[in-house]
Amino acid sequence: MVLSTDWIIHCDGSAVPNPGRMGLGAVLLAPDGTRHVLSVAADVRGCNNEAEARALMLALHDAQAHGATALHIYSDSSLLVAQLGSPGTPPVLRLAALYAEVAALLANFVHTSLHWIPRHRNGEADALARAALGLVPKGPAKLMKKKRR
Repeated sequence: MVLSTDWIIHCDGSAVPNPGRMGLGAVLLAPDGTRHVLSVAADVRGCNNEAEARALMLALHDAQAHGATALHIYSDSSLLVAQLGSPGTPPVLRLAALYAEVAALLANFVHTSLHWIPRHRNGEADALARAALGLVPKGPAKLMKKKRR
C-alpha cells in the first residue's frame, strides 16, 4: 500500500551493444505529485543487468537528496528484483558487489519495496535510459500471429 509520504520510482537501464555503453533512466514521483526524471549515460561500460542496477542506484541517490524516506520501486528486471528483494536467491557472483552496493543504498531508507513489472508498464523509464544513449524509444511489443496453412 502506498502512503501519502511514499515516493514511487520506475527505473530501467539499457546496454548497447550488450555489453556496451549503458544508459540509465528513472522517474521519481514525490508524495506531492512532483515528478523528477533522470536520463544519464553511465561513464563505464557494462551489460544490461549492470545498467538496471546502476539506474536504480541513480534513482536512490536522487531520492535521498530529496529527503525521501519510503520508496516503492518498480523495475522490469526480474533479476534485479530477485537479487534485491527475495532473500535466499542464489547470488550472481559477477554482479554480487554491485548488488551489495545497491542493497546498502536501500538500507538508508526507512521503508522500501521492490516490484517487478512488465516492460510495457515501464515505458517512460525505458525511453529515458535509451535517450541517454541517443536512441529512440522502443515500440510496443509485437504480437506474433499464427500463420494459417
